[in-house]
Amino acid sequence: MWRTRPDLLLRIGICASVAISGYIHFDLYRGGYRYIHLIGPSFLLQAAASFALAVLLLGGPLTLRIAAGGLSVGALAAFVLSRTVGIFGFTEIGWQPAPKAAVSVAAELVTVLLCAVSVLLHVRARRRSRMSRGRAR
Repeated sequence: MWRTRPDLLLRIGICASVAISGYIHFDLYRGGYRYIHLIGPSFLLQAAASFALAVLLLGGPLTLRIAAGGLSVGALAAFVLSRTVGIFGFTEIGWQPAPKAAVSVAAELVTVLLCAVSVLLHVRARRRSRMSRGRAR
């Protein structure tokens, strides 16, 4: 219905940023986080969900973009919690492990931004479509 070049570019950007975040979470899991109770499995789950969404997003419905945005918001919330009050008894300091923490946060922020733009464009396109159908009657 509204598959345009900007839509395709947004989907590609979302796929890339979600995949980057997934790779970083998987790499941290392999690098030692797997031994941290509850945190390790959470990192593996984050990576698996990210990779699955990255594959499915190119041709999938709007709900997958909303899911990708939600996954990234959750990862950002967990990041903040892990550096403030802790999460599942686990606390980190600053931007360690560097540079992976910063790259992951950047990828997740990009994902949230691109998902928001994508959803807004979709809503606007649907509104225009309804208005044009209403005028034709």
